Amino acid sequence: MPTVSAHVAVTLAAHVDHVFGVMGNGNAYFLDALACQTDARFVPVRHESGAVVAADAFHRSSGRLAAATTTYGAGFTNTLTALAEAVQAHVPLVLVVGDEPTSGPRPWDVDQIAMASAVGARTYTVGRTDAAATTVIAVEHALTYRVPTVLAIPYDVATLDTGPVPETPIPRLPSPLLVRGPFADGVVREIATALAAAHRPLLLAGRGAWTAGAGDALGAIADATGALTTTTALGRGVFPRGEFDLGVAGGFGAEAAMALVREADVAVVMGASLNQFTMRFGDLFAPGCHVFQVDVAPSATHPHVGGYVRGDAAVVARAILDGLAGATPSGWRESVDLTSALWHERGDGTAPDGRLDPRSAAARLAELLPEDRVVVSDGGHFLGWSNMYWPVTAPDRMVMVGTAFQAIGLGFPSMVGAALARPDATVVLTTGDGGGLMALSDLESAVRVAAGRGIAVVWNDGTYGAEMHLYGDKGLAQEPMLIPDVDFAGVATALGARGVVVRSVEDLEALTTWRARPVAERPFLLLDLRISGTVVAPFWQEIARASG
Repeated sequence: MPTVSAHVAVTLAAHVDHVFGVMGNGNAYFLDALACQTDARFVPVRHESGAVVAADAFHRSSGRLAAATTTYGAGFTNTLTALAEAVQAHVPLVLVVGDEPTSGPRPWDVDQIAMASAVGARTYTVGRTDAAATTVIAVEHALTYRVPTVLAIPYDVATLDTGPVPETPIPRLPSPLLVRGPFADGVVREIATALAAAHRPLLLAGRGAWTAGAGDALGAIADATGALTTTTALGRGVFPRGEFDLGVAGGFGAEAAMALVREADVAVVMGASLNQFTMRFGDLFAPGCHVFQVDVAPSATHPHVGGYVRGDAAVVARAILDGLAGATPSGWRESVDLTSALWHERGDGTAPDGRLDPRSAAARLAELLPEDRVVVSDGGHFLGWSNMYWPVTAPDRMVMVGTAFQAIGLGFPSMVGAALARPDATVVLTTGDGGGLMALSDLESAVRVAAGRGIAVVWNDGTYGAEMHLYGDKGLAQEPMLIPDVDFAGVATALGARGVVVRSVEDLEALTTWRARPVAERPFLLLDLRISGTVVAPFWQEIARASG
C-alpha cells in the first residue's frame, strides 16, 4: 500500500543508499517501506546517538548525503548530542523520526521541533498529501545549507494511504559561492601581488578547500610562489606535494614546523575557520605577517586576518593563480630541512610510572597500520597522538566526530559509517577509555560491520585525561576524574572481536599478525593500550596555558 511512510522512504532512497538507525514504534512503517520498496540499505546500530554519528561519519568519509532514523520521544532525544555535533560540523544529513500524532501529544511525547531547533536543526513534518514533496524539501535544505535536517512523520499519519509515489524534482543546489565586485576583486589582486613579492610565503588550507576541490589550484599556487604549505587537522592531504608540507598547524604540529610557520611574511588561508586550536590561541603567525583568508563565512573569522575574500576556495584559488602569471618562486621551501622539522618525540617505550608511553605506541603504530587507512577519532586528550603521528593521504581519510561540539563518546559508531563509506579501506578508531565506555553499545555495531577491516585503538589510562591534565594539575579533587580499570580487550572478545592488551611496544606486533591474515579471515581487532596518564600531549599543554 502506498502509505505516507512509503512516500518518504522511496523519495529519500532516490538520494541515499544507506540509512543508519534504531527501529521503534515511530519509524517501523518507514523501515518496512525502505526494506520492501527501495534498494537503500538499512544499517542497524545499538544506540540512537550512534545512528546520527554513523551517518555523520559516512558523509565525512564519502562526501555523500547521509541519512539516519529513530523513533519518537526518547529515541529522538537520544540523538541530540550527535545532532548538535553534525550541525556545528556542517554535515548534510536527513534524520527521519517518528513524532507525536496530529491529534496532540501523548504523555511520553516532547516538543521535538523545539529541541531540534535548539541545537540548530530545522524540522519538516510530512502530511498525507505532501510526504514526497516535503522529503525533497528536507533533502534540498540539508544539501544547500550543509546542515542536518529532521524529517518528522506523525504517528497517526505514518500508515495513511496516499496514492502512488509522485515523481519529484531533483534538489536544486546553489552554485559555488563567489562574492564578486570591485572590493573582492581588489583583494584577490592584493593576495596575488603579496604572494609574488613574499620572501617566505605560506599557504594554509582546511577541509573547506578539500570540499571545494581546490587542491590542484592550491598546489599550483605553491609551485608558482615557492610557498611552504600547512593544513588544519581536517585538511591533511589537500596539497598535492607532501614534500613541502609542514603538517598540521597548531598544537598537533611539530615544534620546529610551527617555528617555520612563524617565519612566514605572507600567509594565505583557504577554507579554514582559524579556530583557537589551529591558531595556537593567537600565536601561530608572527607579528608583521600579512594574513589573508578565503572562506564562505560572511566575514573574516580571526582578528589577525588583514584581507578577506568570501567565496568558494577553488574559484578564488584559480583567480589568484591567474594573477601570479610570470611570478618567480621565492625559493624558501627548498632552503629548509623539512625532515627534521616534522620530527615528534617518540619516548622511550615506557613512561616513568612504568606504563606504556603513548608517544612510543603512536609512533610504532604509524609504522604498523595499513597505509590505506581511514582514521576516525573520538574526542579527548588522546587526540594528540593520532594527529601527531598518523598521517593520512586525504582529508576524507580523517574523521573527527565530536570535536566541533567538544563531545566525547562518539567513536565506535563512527567506524560503522566510515567502513561503509570506504569499503576498500582499513578503518582505524582512536578513542579513550572514558569515551569508549560512553559508546560501548556500538562496539557491537563496529565489530559486526567492520570485521576484517576494523582496528580500534583504546588509549586506556584510567582517567578522563583532558580534565586530569587541566583541572587535576590545578589542584582540584582528582577522584571524579578517575576511571576504574576496564578490560576493553575482554569486552571486545566477548562481542566476537580479537582483543589484545598492550602493555609494551612489542605487544603491538599483534597488528602485524592480524595484517598477515586474509581479510576474510580477520576478526575486528581492538588494541587495549594500557598507557601512562602522566604524558601530556603538546596541544593540551597549549590549552592549559591559555586557560590560565
